[in-house]
Amino acid sequence: MKIAVIGGTGLIGSRVVAILNAAGHEAVPHSISTGLDLLSGQGLAEALAGAEVVVNLTNSPTFDEASPAFFRTTMDNLLSAAGAAGAGRAVILSIVGAELVPDLVYYRAKVLQENILKAGPVPYTIVRATQFFEFIESAMSWTADDKTVRLPATRIQPIAADDVAQAVADASVGTPLQGTRDIAGPEVFPFDELGRITLAAHGDGREVVTDDTAGMFAAATGDTLIAKDGAVIAKTTYREWLAR
Repeated sequence: MKIAVIGGTGLIGSRVVAILNAAGHEAVPHSISTGLDLLSGQGLAEALAGAEVVVNLTNSPTFDEASPAFFRTTMDNLLSAAGAAGAGRAVILSIVGAELVPDLVYYRAKVLQENILKAGPVPYTIVRATQFFEFIESAMSWTADDKTVRLPATRIQPIAADDVAQAVADASVGTPLQGTRDIAGPEVFPFDELGRITLAAHGDGREVVTDDTAGMFAAATGDTLIAKDGAVIAKTTYREWLAR
């Protein structure tokens, strides 16, 4: 099966390509570095030629007010080209609980992306993941200095990028759900506790200060970012991942 993986050179995309090719499919990565600009549409028709499936793993370059326009334009371009190319299905990656955090414009933008796909002409599956292990330290850095890291006690259920990639690869070769599949890690942590675990694992002596106004995740309340009933729960734990 020929599968066009848009954003196929990134953190998740490169893993998806490797998984699919190892399984005997022809997964081809496409990105700006390979000559595809999904925002302008340049190279899109060529990228989708002969593809039975298109997987869109591109992301907005910013998390601000520009992100909705990015997802609207790129999804419109992608669905138009996928329909013209005769692609039989489309898969995108989104965020568990995105619709429950309306104060974050990026999360609203991801919901917009989902809705454009749902209203489009191509059979689809939406894979929604919780926060990646690989992004935890970056998120911590937003509210850190030389002595402290300020983090909210927001509950999150993070997941390894390898497990996300496997779920996307499975969706790519499966029957379109015309719906959403949620995936999450096996453990729930308050974000401040996760910060302490992370710093300890790296021998970092900074103090984690609980601050429920700090950083992007402060906008999420209760269990909005936690997987609900029916989600696929991955096996890799955060401490196992850190030990690697």
